Amino acid sequence: MTIVSRLATSLHRKDEEPNVLLAQLIVEEGDKADVQELIDNLRHKDKGIQSDCIKVLYEIGMLKPTFLVEHVQTFVDLLTNKNNRLVWGAMTALDAIASADPQAVYEALPSIMNTANTGSVITRDHGVSILIKLYSVERYTDQIFPHLIKQLESCPTNQLPMYAENAMPVIHDRDRALFVETLLSRLIEIEKDSKRKRVEKVIKKLS
Repeated sequence: MTIVSRLATSLHRKDEEPNVLLAQLIVEEGDKADVQELIDNLRHKDKGIQSDCIKVLYEIGMLKPTFLVEHVQTFVDLLTNKNNRLVWGAMTALDAIASADPQAVYEALPSIMNTANTGSVITRDHGVSILIKLYSVERYTDQIFPHLIKQLESCPTNQLPMYAENAMPVIHDRDRALFVETLLSRLIEIEKDSKRKRVEKVIKKLS
């Protein structure tokens, strides 16, 4: 059976279980030719096949990010695709790759941030996750921190607590003051009490 024949769409399934199981199988068998087949079919005429392929690919990335490293440029190119499913799927894959090859992802940062700023909420979530991963790599910390602050300044208040909580463990002492100051400046905008308390908790821990 080809990889395409095992996808949810090919099996006439409306759930994602076949795609998740396929990703697990590809990782277990370690067959990179299967990964290439998925990459090739991101341009399939059937959008259902495209969606399934990107799903399997980023599931592979979450399990074994090294399997996707050689395909970074493919995912970067997808960030400008008209199919939003491919856009946020590609960003999810790049988020996974950032753990395995931060340099390759760092080099694509302009495209990543442009898409994060203009895309869907889930696209932005993974864009910020990429920033946090890159910030934690010492050689990129100083270059990434301004981007991270900009996201904290401009992101929807619904996302702010999650971004603050995820970034908190890696923030260097030298950056704490500005990080806390940025969060303090947005407290008044947060209408939901539970979300405000989450941000206040981060501020308290870093102060």
